[in-house]
Amino acid sequence: MHWTPRTLGATGLPVTPLMVGGAPLGSMPSNFGYDVSAEDGVATAVAALTGPIRGIDTSCAYSGGESERRIGTAIAEVGGLPDGYLLATKITRDLDTGDFSGEQMRRAIAGSLRRLGVDSVPLLYLHDPENTTFAAATAPGGPVEVLRELKDRGVARAIGVAGGDTATIGAYVETGHFDVLLTHNRWTLVNRTADRLIDSAVERGMGVVNAAVFGGGILASGTGASSRYGYREAPGELLDAIRRIEDLCRGAGVPLSAAAVQFSARDPRIASTVVGVSRPSRIAESVAAVELDIPAGLFDAVDEITAGIPAGVGPR
Repeated sequence: MHWTPRTLGATGLPVTPLMVGGAPLGSMPSNFGYDVSAEDGVATAVAALTGPIRGIDTSCAYSGGESERRIGTAIAEVGGLPDGYLLATKITRDLDTGDFSGEQMRRAIAGSLRRLGVDSVPLLYLHDPENTTFAAATAPGGPVEVLRELKDRGVARAIGVAGGDTATIGAYVETGHFDVLLTHNRWTLVNRTADRLIDSAVERGMGVVNAAVFGGGILASGTGASSRYGYREAPGELLDAIRRIEDLCRGAGVPLSAAAVQFSARDPRIASTVVGVSRPSRIAESVAAVELDIPAGLFDAVDEITAGIPAGVGPR
């Protein structure tokens, strides 16, 4: 199976409809509810680097850098980063001290490059700027200025902003400093909070990447296996909506996980959808989910259910 890559916004970077999410393969049991061994994580990263999905997304913050470390091992095993492959990572605060300074961004990228075993990355995000103030992040010598400097120096070909809270991330999009927006948990079957944010990014010529379309797992495994959305306990109204969507999918003979991936992948505004995987077989399963024939009427029915969720329920 071969996908023709599209271009990520105005970056010139090729991207396939899916990217492999590197958070689970580094092992983050507090987020995803299970451990992933180093052997399985590296094997998954090797499969990601050699399969039809031509991009992988990670962060210095995932499992204390272990995700990057395992991906770096896999890059070495396959003989280097494949040509035209979109490797994306993120730099953020010191998770122990909370330091979100420009100097911390320099330390973070140095650690990321070391763990990944590369001199530069195609795409580098500022990760979770909700953990500082907009004024501090955009001040002279602050994180945004350092990120732009890293792009100017060729350490990153393109730069982006990645985070959750849509109001906070929207302020960064409006600066015009970033090439790519990554939003998570907020453009899914049951959460449409990022709609205006995505429009704002597209209007500015930014590429849009949508992550966590399973809401941390529940939109893949269903309410029988999880009661959490966006890495925290889900309100009852949200769980009720997910149960109704599960019933719809069951009646249509469509896996809930396939509907969750296609909801994002079918959106023309979204260049690529990040799907977290923790074992090699999940890559082929994710590709199959995108290619499955799902009637448009199913998504219309999902939209009706989601429209009935009370305002303010779930991540904003």
